[in-house]
Amino acid sequence: METLKVKKGLNIAISGNATQETVSAKQPQTVALVPDDFHGLTPKVAVKEGDAVKVGSVLFFDKKHPELKVTSPISGTVAEVARGERRKLLYVSVTRGNEEAYEQFETSKLTPENLRNVVFGSGFGALIQQRPYGVVANPEVTPNNIFVSAFDTAPLAADYNYVLAGREADVQAGLSALAKLTAGKVFYTVNSETSAALRNMNGVEINEMNGPHPAGNVGTQINALCPINKGETVWTMNIQDVAMMGRFLRTGKADFTKTYALVGPEVKAPKYVSAVVGTRMAELVEGQLDNSKKLRVINGNVLTGKPVCMENGFVTPVVNEISVIAEGDTEDEMFGWIAPRFNMFSNSSLFTAKLAKCLNKNKTFKFDARVLGGLRAFIASNEIERVFPMDIMPEQLIKAMIAKNLDKMEQLGAYEVVPEDFALCEYVCTSKIEIQRIVREALDYMRQELE
Repeated sequence: METLKVKKGLNIAISGNATQETVSAKQPQTVALVPDDFHGLTPKVAVKEGDAVKVGSVLFFDKKHPELKVTSPISGTVAEVARGERRKLLYVSVTRGNEEAYEQFETSKLTPENLRNVVFGSGFGALIQQRPYGVVANPEVTPNNIFVSAFDTAPLAADYNYVLAGREADVQAGLSALAKLTAGKVFYTVNSETSAALRNMNGVEINEMNGPHPAGNVGTQINALCPINKGETVWTMNIQDVAMMGRFLRTGKADFTKTYALVGPEVKAPKYVSAVVGTRMAELVEGQLDNSKKLRVINGNVLTGKPVCMENGFVTPVVNEISVIAEGDTEDEMFGWIAPRFNMFSNSSLFTAKLAKCLNKNKTFKFDARVLGGLRAFIASNEIERVFPMDIMPEQLIKAMIAKNLDKMEQLGAYEVVPEDFALCEYVCTSKIEIQRIVREALDYMRQELE
């Protein structure tokens, strides 16, 4: 085992961390899956309204790679195939039936080729991400390596030691399956706090990485352990999705129930919620929020997640937490930015946050969604480099991405990165540049031009 130390980064001390308590959300009568949650997939609908479906039945698939399928998390009847402008598929919803029925998959004694067909045909392949470009994995490509992180350092991230306690056999089954899908290795990264049960996995290369966020990001781990070269492809998969796939391969039943951390300063009692993917957000957070102010509910963490409408939005299968913060649009601070702001977190020494953290390491701060700054020119101030641990020059790469300079992007390491790798950069950026959006658009442009 190689032990690595991440020195650059930043832990954001936001209040509302989940306690080790799990409640089960009530069974939703309707769930929906959104194609936009599976970036890089061009959806083609496989059902029509009124069709009967089972757990594991195909709802839509990728036009370019029909073997890449997204399947129903419940059994029942297709309620709506919702479309927007130019007939863009917005979501497919399913209404629960009286009985739970499952599609049958043969999961015993699988060859690598049969395993690939089962994984992508059952819907679990849609949870695998591919680098370069940060898109859903191409089932026709054999990855050079696969990376799985056993810990998460993002703000208010789920504690996998707790979430996966007692499910180590599922994790092992999932990792063993991934090992059959690659010509190289499965790199499995732990940290000093990973439980012994989650550490003891077979058939993978285990490494330890410690340090502040983004030490838990697979991008940081890829860059440190086995950087991606031009022409290479690697896959990444979240460990909870690995466990979910392992459970499917052990039992033959596709169970899409996940444990989400419901967290944030506006959650009354932050905890874990067990729910089927695609559950309506309003049902998941019912009775859990402080509704005395305007709230922002986020699918994912506060750095990389997407805001979702509480009434008409759905819990995506590709995240592990639901974060809730105030919009902050009614806040009125005396003296504004010139005040010392004793209760506001900042990476700068301008405020007293660093002193407060020195005096009390466990101190947390109540965040809201305000930008607290105006747009300005992209200034090279070295603040981004201080929180970016990868062996890449981030400011130069971002500028190349803004200019859509393919040659420079290739030379500066664009094949290795995805938007989440720049989330901290975006947070500390004085210029308030939307770096993750720039990276996403640049990677899509690269894919369009080079594939």
